[in-house]
Amino acid sequence: MKLYFAPGACSLAPHILLKETGLPHTLVKVNTGKHQTQDGTDFYTINPKGYVPVLELDDGQRLTEGPVIAQYIADHSGREDLMPAAGTIARYRVMEWQGYITSELHKSFSPLFNPALDAAAKAVFVALLRKKFGWVSQQLQDKASLTGDGFTAADAYLFTVAGWGKHVGLDLSDLEPLQAYLERIASRPAVQAALAAET
Repeated sequence: MKLYFAPGACSLAPHILLKETGLPHTLVKVNTGKHQTQDGTDFYTINPKGYVPVLELDDGQRLTEGPVIAQYIADHSGREDLMPAAGTIARYRVMEWQGYITSELHKSFSPLFNPALDAAAKAVFVALLRKKFGWVSQQLQDKASLTGDGFTAADAYLFTVAGWGKHVGLDLSDLEPLQAYLERIASRPAVQAALAAET
């Protein structure tokens, strides 16, 4: 398999899962500003949407959208700890978190990376995100992970998205349950390996 990624982007989440599962893969770095791969290929020819992640399968098919790629990696590897079996409430809990992170956190960051927005507009989004991360932190009180004790695909995603705060003036340092959680996730060998591979 081949993962098209940009350092620090949301593609870090499936990258972490590839490291967790040990599935054979190669990495292709994408310059998302220029929409080119590291060898100069027009990235729009790979993903007409223009963004990462893209997972190219062994047969040449390509998957896009991080939560879907996460499901594929977990299912393909047989790792029900990362994505529980289809039809179980445990799987729906992971997908519930995936949906929340996608729609409420990930997409709320998008305006903050837009240079056309002025500081006042960005402050509105920072305040909104701060409130949402406050709620997430409350959910992590006395929990090792989003769904309880075990690391799942949703944890890889939250770790990735929460890391963007420092780039946009979103201070989450006082959210103690969240910070303790992020430290635990950061200590995982697969997370460290993915981060190292993206530098």
